[in-house]
Amino acid sequence: METPRITVGMVLRHLLMLFILLIFLFPIFWMVLTSFKPAEEVLTRPPTFIFQPTLDNYRYAFEDADFSLFIRNTIVIAGLSTLLVVVFGSLASYSFARYNPGDGHIMFFILTTRMMPGIAVVMPFFLIFRDLGKTPFGQALGLGLDQVGSLVVAYTVFNLPFAIWLMFSFFQDIPTELEHSARLDGYSRLQVFLRVVLPLAAPGIAVTAIFSLMFAWNEFLFGYILTRDAARTITVGVSGFQTQQGILWGPLAAAAVVCILPMLAVAMFLQRYMVRGLTFGAVRG
Repeated sequence: METPRITVGMVLRHLLMLFILLIFLFPIFWMVLTSFKPAEEVLTRPPTFIFQPTLDNYRYAFEDADFSLFIRNTIVIAGLSTLLVVVFGSLASYSFARYNPGDGHIMFFILTTRMMPGIAVVMPFFLIFRDLGKTPFGQALGLGLDQVGSLVVAYTVFNLPFAIWLMFSFFQDIPTELEHSARLDGYSRLQVFLRVVLPLAAPGIAVTAIFSLMFAWNEFLFGYILTRDAARTITVGVSGFQTQQGILWGPLAAAAVVCILPMLAVAMFLQRYMVRGLTFGAVRG
């Protein structure tokens, strides 16, 4: 077997990629480093790279700032909204892919709702959930200000158009002949969707779920406006380390590390599914 020939151009390309990678990873490295620094070492000039590491910043974030509550809230909100987005999005996108109501105009309308900036509707959402929280129905479902249910609904509404558009192409790439064969075997339309279509579209659904989960996890605006203390999310909690005495850089860095680790683990663990899903249907027979 002939070994590949190493050229000067190949070495330069790899060095360039390594340099770009270091530029992008250095802020994360510095954030992790700062999270283990004592308070007196955080803002030293020149910056120190060798120091006695401490866990005081993480203790402050979890004990004094109650960051564990923000993590639990975010897990519940992001998980429930992602589940709702996948369920309703898959049903809607499959219907659009097979029946195409409105000759594409409805799909375009759905896309325009995704283009709408969140800041334009955050005040109507605030007023709606404020009034819902005063009703027995809203109180029973947790649909009020500083309630987990309000953020679940808000995130679902904003992620659903993206999910419909993303899964629409995946369902279009599935041959309709498979569905016709299943109907001839006595399957109902719902059974065809559950037993034939969904397993084939699983890579696309996985990609949609991953992106919806990341969007919900990283969202800040609605979490900041619609919550106070009980339903505060992790991104809003990170912003809470700015006090009257100044910014608590050590605990802030520790909270930010905790904030990015779950999504980083999800992206690394599900990377192969993301690549498979994004290339699903790219090559046609």
